[in-house]
Amino acid sequence: MISLIAAIGKNNELGKGNTLLWSMPADMKHFTKTTALHTVVMGRKTFESIGKPLPNRRNIVITRDADYKKPGIEVVHSLAGALDLFPGQNEEIFIIGGAEIYKQTFDIADKLYITHIDAGDSGADSFFPEIIPIVWNEIVHEEHQKDAKNPFNYTFSVYEKF
Repeated sequence: MISLIAAIGKNNELGKGNTLLWSMPADMKHFTKTTALHTVVMGRKTFESIGKPLPNRRNIVITRDADYKKPGIEVVHSLAGALDLFPGQNEEIFIIGGAEIYKQTFDIADKLYITHIDAGDSGADSFFPEIIPIVWNEIVHEEHQKDAKNPFNYTFSVYEKF
């Protein structure tokens, strides 16, 4: 099963300058809890923005650089190369970014874990694909109010394909 997990703004914003737009500790906690003990697949820029392999997860990094190596990760050179590591397995694999990897996997994804941030950023330079309601059915919807640590209202949503 292929699942995408992301935090997006009102206009599907993901980031700017290879960084997240908002600091939302509740979203980070949700991300950690959701992806723990699973495989995470990401592009090289996303991996480098994180700066290290995510603990308690199998980390797969997609890059075109044939010489790219870092401790604690598996390197593949295409999305197909990443997916070939899971032939016939029923494991949930999490795609965690960036925008290009989301775009490549959106049509083959089975599930979306989305944190909707009640904010926008006109300077964003990366975006999540549009979630079309006739394609995606929202099966979880948890609204949360901003607080001292989380500066914006946010909603945890889970979508499955119809």
